[in-house]
Amino acid sequence: METTKVVLGNVRGEIQLFSDDKKAGKMDISVIGKKLTVYHTEVDEEYAGKGFAKLLLEKLVSYARENDMKILALCPYVHAQFKRNPEEYNDVWLKEEGE
Repeated sequence: METTKVVLGNVRGEIQLFSDDKKAGKMDISVIGKKLTVYHTEVDEEYAGKGFAKLLLEKLVSYARENDMKILALCPYVHAQFKRNPEEYNDVWLKEEGE
């Protein structure tokens, strides 16, 4: 069974993904005001190819929506997903100039 949770310290934190109580992946994030920056997505090798990065992305987006935040996607994975599916993510995507 997979579960996700947002763990925030002062500014930096991560979204953690657990599979059967074992940490399977994470997203490194920071929150300043209403801006949520995502730096990196990582899924352990043994869990690769199971859609776990997508589960992390879903938690990231739902957290941003629940807290009225915009996401700055510095993580290549998240940025690629936003660009591929703009209609799905436009409400939370904080675009940089030229996007």
